[in-house]
Amino acid sequence: MRRTPMPATQTLVKRTAKSSRFGLRATREQETILRQAAELCHKTLTEFILDSAYHAAKQTLLDQRLFMVSGSRYQNLMELLERPAEDNMGLRDLFSKPAPWDQQCL
Repeated sequence: MRRTPMPATQTLVKRTAKSSRFGLRATREQETILRQAAELCHKTLTEFILDSAYHAAKQTLLDQRLFMVSGSRYQNLMELLERPAEDNMGLRDLFSKPAPWDQQCL
């Protein structure tokens, strides 16, 4: 597969030495889709798969709903959670407007 030159508007990411190796097996359909997407992003197949997996892993970690706190931090957190909701005019204004994706195309 030939790599398409990266557009001048994209910044180059500093390449670092890699020490770990992954082995993957994919269906023909999965490989086709992954190769097409990698080409579209001007990345090698390996770069695309690793970047996608890395971002998905980070998002999974950020989506955790278990927070470990102890002592006074736990008490402060509980007090914050038990407070009555405060009126937020900024949010009220934001939610009173239609979302851009809800507007009809002309």
